[in-house]
Amino acid sequence: MIKITGVIENSPAYQTHKINSGDYLISVNGHNINDVLDYMYYCAESSISMVLMRNGNEFTVNLRKNEYDDLGLESGSFLMDKKRSCHNKCVFCFIDQMPPDMRETLYFKDDDARLSFLQGNYVTLTNLEQSDIDRIINMKLNINVSVHTTNPELRCKMMNNRFAGEKLEYLKQMTDGGIKLNCQIVLCPNLNDGNELKRTLSDLGGLMPNISSIAVVPVGLSKFRENLYPLECFDKVSAGEALDIIAQFQNEFLEKYGTRLVFPSDEFFLISERKIPDSDYYEDFAQYENGVGMLRSIEDEFMQALECSDYDNHKRKISIATGYSAYNTIKKLSLLAEKKYSGLECSVYSIRNDFFGETITVSGLLTAQDIIKQLENKNSGEALLISSSMLRRDTDIFLDDLTINDVEEKLKVKVIPVENDGFALLDAILGISL
Repeated sequence: MIKITGVIENSPAYQTHKINSGDYLISVNGHNINDVLDYMYYCAESSISMVLMRNGNEFTVNLRKNEYDDLGLESGSFLMDKKRSCHNKCVFCFIDQMPPDMRETLYFKDDDARLSFLQGNYVTLTNLEQSDIDRIINMKLNINVSVHTTNPELRCKMMNNRFAGEKLEYLKQMTDGGIKLNCQIVLCPNLNDGNELKRTLSDLGGLMPNISSIAVVPVGLSKFRENLYPLECFDKVSAGEALDIIAQFQNEFLEKYGTRLVFPSDEFFLISERKIPDSDYYEDFAQYENGVGMLRSIEDEFMQALECSDYDNHKRKISIATGYSAYNTIKKLSLLAEKKYSGLECSVYSIRNDFFGETITVSGLLTAQDIIKQLENKNSGEALLISSSMLRRDTDIFLDDLTINDVEEKLKVKVIPVENDGFALLDAILGISL
């Protein structure tokens, strides 16, 4: 059951005048309600019979509403339940590579299938039981799974969880049950790459047609890896070898299934010094949030926006702070904008990640203190653009708990977060709608 903390005004539940904050929702149409998935799934019908409890006494409320309309009940958390934490200690886990004394939420490892369905989080399946899988299949919940390897023994080793290997059986159960899965492989040199990567891609391909996509991303190693499993970063050669294996399977999958299915993140191309592919390569950009095709998408969008733009206020001097990974792309785009608009000056700064270490090159892991330190003697112009991925979701807070206002005060410039979108980037560069 879930505790009701509020009833939305004029909602179906509100209009009954029978449900109060502090009541407990026990069941709907005979089904127990334990979390937001139960609530969403069983409350979708038009005819609802709820069993509630107040002061230890159960009572029933019946109502009718439009199918799929929300009942209007609020609970204390988004999940209407506690988040499920991770039961693993993966050898590559970035949270274990965090420095001490950061905000508590940064150390929480979620591994919650409900968040996978609702927000796209990746789950390892290790804290799920058969009843959870049955519910996923019954409710038709397409989810994202961190697979990493389909070798049971190696998966146990990589996740430091003796149950990690046997949980791979859930992949087949879900795909046999019609569940669509996006899969993720965090690739570690000399661990799950090479022949192990071939095995994993072959096994996942055997679960078609219900594997929607597979992302392969390189392990990220911070400077805070004391007493952790010895891992190495990819270099030009090893990244190229991984790309070659992926390309081999892409060709096989394309011929057999009509999709490349598996896609490497942009970092592999950057590390191996190979060209980022054209947009057709990424098909529907299913793994965009995993950094797969993000640079290509931003560049294509920017070029479209630049072609259509007729903005006439050319006099503007701005700067952009970005990570090493995106620097060349952002610099290229800024030069194209300057070429079209003669009065535009755009300085692009590649920010070295001193906080986590220079091997961390993505913009999303940059901190305010590194930006301040490296730009404090620079002329940033009238605005400094940053990627919104540097900030905690729906806030102005960086990973180091400094805020946009802190950066503005130190650098004496307006800081503008920009979504990872080429159209938004050009608008921000030109000062449109800011």
